[in-house]
Amino acid sequence: MAIVFTHLRAFQAVATHRGFSAAARALRVSQPTLTTQVRDLEERYGVELFLRQGRQIELTEAGRSLLSISARLFKLHDEAEELLVNFGELKTGVLKIAAVSPFHATDMIARFVAHYPSFKVNMVLGNSEMTLRRVLELEADIAILAHKIDDPRIRTISFSTQEIVAFVNDTHPWWQRDEIELAELSHEPLILREEGSTTRYALEHAAGLADVTLNPFMEIGSREGVWKAVERGLGVGVVADFEFVSHSRLKTLRISGGKIRTEYRLAFLEDRTSARSIKAFVDTVL
Repeated sequence: MAIVFTHLRAFQAVATHRGFSAAARALRVSQPTLTTQVRDLEERYGVELFLRQGRQIELTEAGRSLLSISARLFKLHDEAEELLVNFGELKTGVLKIAAVSPFHATDMIARFVAHYPSFKVNMVLGNSEMTLRRVLELEADIAILAHKIDDPRIRTISFSTQEIVAFVNDTHPWWQRDEIELAELSHEPLILREEGSTTRYALEHAAGLADVTLNPFMEIGSREGVWKAVERGLGVGVVADFEFVSHSRLKTLRISGGKIRTEYRLAFLEDRTSARSIKAFVDTVL
């Protein structure tokens, strides 16, 4: 027995919008119709897809598994429609980009939009773990990451390598220096991004290889927060060299004894390599 497409669409909408009312509005159908379609799907296969408590709903284990499959299915459906509508010329559409930094991403988007001015581009920022998860969960089409991915589901393309540098404020004893040893950081209070940050991972990985013990003093979930804490003299920060914005009270210092680097890469799902919008973005920016 084949799954009725409209019933699967109803399930997908309810799961995505976390409620029958919101899903009905999104699909422009009545709530009773949507409720009936989901109930028919459950009864047809003898499974429970949602746990219902009044107006609150939660996905069951079966529902979560089905959502993972249906999300890919409807993404492919959208790409098929895009192919048919724009065959011969990529004209319009929406491209969702997740990035660990706005610096590379904004330049890439500007180049892409110059070639495809009718495209709408959405960008969301986060650390590396969040950014990769958004691609895996189909919340983004392309990720801009700063590390290699060992996942057969993901294809990556390298486009830039950047050096990690330390930075201090004008009251720090290192202000007159241009370079420090990695081991010197062990004696300093470090202002670091949260776990999952590529810059933090690169620093900690290098320190581990050099048998250097770091002293994280403060963990802040935003790049701007780290910069403000360093500016106020609370410690030493680290940043990719190209991301550092000139500031009268902040200065970068190279970390000698072996360069600490991050490799920036484009990443997208292996089974979406034929998506025309993704191919167009990759071809344009590289």
